[in-house]
Amino acid sequence: MSATVKVLIADDQPLVRHGLALMLAPEPGFEVVAEAADGAEAVRLAHEHRPDVVVMDIRMPVLDGIAATERLTAELPDCRVLALSTFDMDEHVVGALRAGACGFLPKDISPEDLVAALRVVRDGEAILAPRLLTRLISTHVTAPGHRTAPPAPSGTDGLTPREREVWRLIAGGSDNTEIADRLGVSASTVKNHITGLFAKLGVRDRAQAVIAAYETGLVTARREA
Repeated sequence: MSATVKVLIADDQPLVRHGLALMLAPEPGFEVVAEAADGAEAVRLAHEHRPDVVVMDIRMPVLDGIAATERLTAELPDCRVLALSTFDMDEHVVGALRAGACGFLPKDISPEDLVAALRVVRDGEAILAPRLLTRLISTHVTAPGHRTAPPAPSGTDGLTPREREVWRLIAGGSDNTEIADRLGVSASTVKNHITGLFAKLGVRDRAQAVIAAYETGLVTARREA
């Protein structure tokens, strides 16, 4: 993995594309290798330029960001996707996370937060505040009348009691430090449990694990009065 983070920006609004590119221009260690105006162009340019991260608008013409993310996840597994949305509680963000996005960014993100997010994702982690992730997914995955597309993960029966508890805590919005404190174990032990959990569930990151927890009924949304 090179020291330079190669970024592709996909958004149908030229001002957004150029604005994000300008944020990254003065930052050492970043290179915007291409800009795309729709999802189909994003996939084509990703194959051509092999970026480390694609900043992907969800709502675009020709091929939307969810479908483009599905293709990139399947065709270029080393390419990480960050969904881009105007609204924190956009239900389409859940679709992007399910498709393989590693988190999402608001379009009014600061330059500092953009840089930090790209570094975290390039290093293989998901970027999304745990409690915001839980609120987002519990609102839209379990909303009345909402149909969840994929079947429940097949590996849930093989989980150990401790893995199931770690999964429940992740779905509740706890980070690794909070899980370690709650269970009275070390942070490295929590990481080992999470590695085994993700492998059994067949998910790639925390976001997909939370989605799976709600889809399987491990946790349910608490409705406000």
